[in-house]
Amino acid sequence: MSTDSLQQLAQALDQFAQARDWPRFHAPKNLACALTVEAGELLEHFQWLTEDQSRQLGGHQREAVALEMADVLLYLVQLSSALGIDLLDAARRKMVLNAEKYPVRPPL
Repeated sequence: MSTDSLQQLAQALDQFAQARDWPRFHAPKNLACALTVEAGELLEHFQWLTEDQSRQLGGHQREAVALEMADVLLYLVQLSSALGIDLLDAARRKMVLNAEKYPVRPPL
């Protein structure tokens, strides 16, 4: 996903919320709470599956998971927009930090 795509998504979400007079509810705290709720709903789809089952979702189940993942993404993009955080830049910086924290080690 390119930066333009995230920016376009953020703009579309802003327009969607503005049309419904929702920005007054979209404080960062509220968006973070909603994000957590949606992540929990995503987890519900995997709750009682084995590891193998979780890797082989059927059509209806896969679509339900995709829509929950979309909810998580939408709230995350709204939160980053509300806080003025470039999410892709933050992700790139975090990957650098993770590479430093977890260097590749040769096999034993």
